[in-house]
Amino acid sequence: MFDKLNFITDKYKELALKTSDPEVIANQSVWQKYIKEMGEIEPIVKKYEEYKKVKESIDDAKEMLEEAGSDEEMKELAKMELTEQEGKIPGLEEELKVLLLPKDPNDDKNVILEIRAGTGGDEAALFGADLLRMYTMYAERHGWKTELMEVNDTDIGGIKEAVMLIKGKGAYSRLKYESGAHRVQRVPETESSGRIHTSAATVAVLPEVDDVEVDLDPNDVRVDVYRASGNGGQCVNTTDSAVRLTHIPTGLVVTCQDEKSQIKNKDKAFKVLRSRLYDMKVQEQNKEIADQRKSMVGSGDRSERIRTYNFPQGRISDHRTGATIYKLDNFMNGDMDEIIDGLITEDQARKMQAF
Repeated sequence: MFDKLNFITDKYKELALKTSDPEVIANQSVWQKYIKEMGEIEPIVKKYEEYKKVKESIDDAKEMLEEAGSDEEMKELAKMELTEQEGKIPGLEEELKVLLLPKDPNDDKNVILEIRAGTGGDEAALFGADLLRMYTMYAERHGWKTELMEVNDTDIGGIKEAVMLIKGKGAYSRLKYESGAHRVQRVPETESSGRIHTSAATVAVLPEVDDVEVDLDPNDVRVDVYRASGNGGQCVNTTDSAVRLTHIPTGLVVTCQDEKSQIKNKDKAFKVLRSRLYDMKVQEQNKEIADQRKSMVGSGDRSERIRTYNFPQGRISDHRTGATIYKLDNFMNGDMDEIIDGLITEDQARKMQAF
């Protein structure tokens, strides 16, 4: 581990020299590349510097203890310092191990989050609307921006399907664990006998991808425009602003009618299509390494039941970590970090074991 840390530190110093070179500064694309590399390894370098300073403090305390001789007061001070500094080492070593784990290249990307009502009819659609609100509020707590790209709602306030773009650094790193089937147990508003129903909605979390990451031939995409339906402002329902994209090789269909502008709807639809194609590619790769994937928290399998929301008991149960909390109201208002932090810790622990 320390050989690797020393190598990264040397690499950081080398990059620092390069970014201060006038010739490199003149070439902005190269300079930005080096700056990005520095930014990626800087947390490791800083944590390693902190570790080395603690080690130096331990050596100083030991030296002070040896030099104290018969001075009991100095001995006591040296022992206290030694105990305090030695107590920091295990935690710093664990943090360094986590920082050295291979990073998911998508972690800093924006998220395209898709929610679909599953089994349960109207109640599943209402739960889908609750999930959309929950993720919107979670994004707000983290200072991320949300943009509703597509929604297919029901007459009673539920949603059959919704697609939302979440913009913010680290959005994917935290939300990627949300892919899967979410089960709800509660008494529906439409249930007069008070019986508890079980229904479900599925969530798919996709990283927003750049054009260069997906080989998307425009000739493979059929573009249809049509008049938007549903509630809308002036012109929304009177012009052909809605866009439907059909990716002919895969049969994937994406629609967008949120904007008044056909151009904006087309741009949004292509974003979703690229992310879905990228996700398909990743899913295919994951099948080839199925054993590894089964050991991961939040594999992203759409059929995997990941969480149960029990309203009568006010309980949230995550089936991957076994965590249960009785803060359902807070959770549904976007206070999700306790569960997500647990998923991240579990994922890191498994990766460290494999590492």
